[in-house]
Amino acid sequence: MLARDLMTSNPATVTPGDTLQHAAALMRLRGVGMLPVVTDQASRRLVGVLTDRDLVVRHLARANGPTGHVADCMTHLPLATVGPEASVEALADLMVRHQVRRLPVVDTHGALLGVVAQADLAIHVGRGDARLVEQVLEGVSRPAALVH
Repeated sequence: MLARDLMTSNPATVTPGDTLQHAAALMRLRGVGMLPVVTDQASRRLVGVLTDRDLVVRHLARANGPTGHVADCMTHLPLATVGPEASVEALADLMVRHQVRRLPVVDTHGALLGVVAQADLAIHVGRGDARLVEQVLEGVSRPAALVH
């Protein structure tokens, strides 16, 4: 199984200039905790990601009000990404190494094709390789260093 077989194709995206309120509303509407950030909706060139944690830790926890733009708190490149031909093992290794639950899938030009989430591994790989899914869950759940 490859990344292209697991990924959610054409995920909802935001741009750096979109408001945080728009991004949060889109997360709520789509039931997701991460939005890829692209330069524009036409090229869909990946420039970062915005997570629900970014909104809270990088924006609200710093006493910023409810206004702002995606660029104010997004995670910028370089990001852990994979190509559509990446194997399940390669995906799992990247998720553990970078302690991320979601990996953008990009083409050779950096255009967003989709997203593979930890849940996709559990759903599509779990029965065949529960050990791999368990390793990813454990690896991405290790406490990270505190940010001051």
